[in-house]
Amino acid sequence: MAKENYYTCLLFYCLFLSVAQFGGAVPLLGGKKLIVGIPKNKGFDQFVDVKLNSSTNQVVDVTGYSIEVFNATVNHLLQLGFNVSYEFQAFVDRTGKRAGSYDQLLQQIPARKYDVVVGDITIVANRANYVDFTLPYAESSTRMLVRVQQNQHLNMWIFLRPFSWDLWLTVVLACIFIGATLRFMERKVNRNAENESEEGSTRRRPSTAVSMLWLPLVQMVLPERESVAKNCSKFVLVVWLLLAFVLMQSYTASLSSILTLDQLQPTYPTLNDLKRNGEYVGYPTSSYVLDMMVDSFKFDKSKLKECIGIEDYREALDKGSRNGGVAAIFDEEPYIKVFLKRYGSKYYKMVGPYYRTAGFGFAFPRNSSLASYFSRAILNVIESDVMKEIEQKYFGSNEDEELQNQSNASLDSRNLTTHSFAGLFMITGFLTFLAVLVSESPTWQKPLKLAKIHSQTYLFSLLSKKTNQSEDGSMNVSSTQQPNHQEIHSISHEGLPIETLPV
Repeated sequence: MAKENYYTCLLFYCLFLSVAQFGGAVPLLGGKKLIVGIPKNKGFDQFVDVKLNSSTNQVVDVTGYSIEVFNATVNHLLQLGFNVSYEFQAFVDRTGKRAGSYDQLLQQIPARKYDVVVGDITIVANRANYVDFTLPYAESSTRMLVRVQQNQHLNMWIFLRPFSWDLWLTVVLACIFIGATLRFMERKVNRNAENESEEGSTRRRPSTAVSMLWLPLVQMVLPERESVAKNCSKFVLVVWLLLAFVLMQSYTASLSSILTLDQLQPTYPTLNDLKRNGEYVGYPTSSYVLDMMVDSFKFDKSKLKECIGIEDYREALDKGSRNGGVAAIFDEEPYIKVFLKRYGSKYYKMVGPYYRTAGFGFAFPRNSSLASYFSRAILNVIESDVMKEIEQKYFGSNEDEELQNQSNASLDSRNLTTHSFAGLFMITGFLTFLAVLVSESPTWQKPLKLAKIHSQTYLFSLLSKKTNQSEDGSMNVSSTQQPNHQEIHSISHEGLPIETLPV
């Protein structure tokens, strides 16, 4: 008898494989129609939008992102040869209102009321204790939605923000260095100008160290004014003006960015600010987010307010925490994207994430083989163009999110530092040093001439000691080797004291 049963089972198994291989429909759940439970969400109908018969509470029509993903998954199973039939039933009471939270909806699966629950169901650990989830079809993480406001109370020292403190210090030191260099190179011109008459000295007045500090500004405003006389000094001034021009253009661009983009700031960007200031915070109704905010984020439950739907989100954020609203709302990323698509990211921003989850998935009974079938089908749907079309339909393109990320990145941009212009400062210093060498070449030649005279005198003394020539011969040698006194006299007039020369 047992042997006959074995062959009977083997026959049915072979028949099952042959039907699946040659295109026959393989029934799931023994050919039974799947009873699909769906939530009736009042706020975000972009995920599940249910229309009921007012008298019987039967589902007349159901649309939304989660529903279309489920339909695409079922269509893929049908293409593989599985026979899937299903019926939607809304989780509502007799009045047509929502019968409970999402956790209560999932608990209807062990109660055998539903075979599968479809909707914006977040995969979390405590729910996996009584249901099995498919692979997630949408990513999700809990983030914070805040209202941004234009900063009307700009700091009186905001003009210093474009440059960091080290760059400001470097600019001041560079200005002092250039001023001292020009002062040094123009010292002879200034000394001659002091000896001129008052009428003649109006052409070039002696320049002080203070005047050299604002010389680039004078040259920018009055370019026709001739402030220096030597060509090397003019070259140094041109190099400095080029450096000042680059710095001023960079300063203008950075300050413009601060006064336009950077004045939009999140109202309360961190969790610590919300808790420290005792602000009211919103959370979505019938969601796990409330438990997460109390248990994980340690919010005071008296400071939490329930928000229902997109309109309630906007009204609460616009009022603010001090006027009966909230300072921020914690919700999952897909819901915030829907909110930002409707109202834009000009006045509202999504910051975070603060708490990661596995995402949205479909729920089945524990140890059900349907979860594995649907998971494989979800993978194929995600990799196809069908998923892109569904996301484009309900959430729009990713361009808005990329623009928001770029805006957030601009808010975090750093000030210009010395390292940003290190190469320019090095080039300026090198060219200035080169101009000083060329300008002061006569000064460097004086010690060379003096060294030459001393060497000639030293050689003459050595030669006079070693030779035992006659007095006439020694006098002849001295007349030919001794340096010219006229040359020594000319050098002394150039600034070297003649007392330092050997007699």
